[in-house]
Amino acid sequence: MEHITEQFLTEKIASAKVSFERALDCKHTEFDDLYPYMLEHPQFFWYKRYVAWSELLTIVKLCNELSSEWKEQFTDKQVDYIEKQVMSSRVLDEWYETIDSKDHAINE
Repeated sequence: MEHITEQFLTEKIASAKVSFERALDCKHTEFDDLYPYMLEHPQFFWYKRYVAWSELLTIVKLCNELSSEWKEQFTDKQVDYIEKQVMSSRVLDEWYETIDSKDHAINE
């Protein structure tokens, strides 16, 4: 039973991550199907991101409570954002890590 729980949670955290990233990228998610009439409202995409972030944090909380590893699916910076639990413009802007051109030039 433990193995099934671990696999189940791994799949759920992966799904929640994809959902959050799709919301960040303003791509279609299940949330769009639930509230199709909201698409024309300017606040919709912010709310959609908030809902996806909340789902991600809920799954992480369950993983922590069940001692299931979840951090391996995220970068160190993303883990830090998740552990702080506050979705900010910084999280939205910097969720995807990019190589700084200055750092890139040094490493070449």
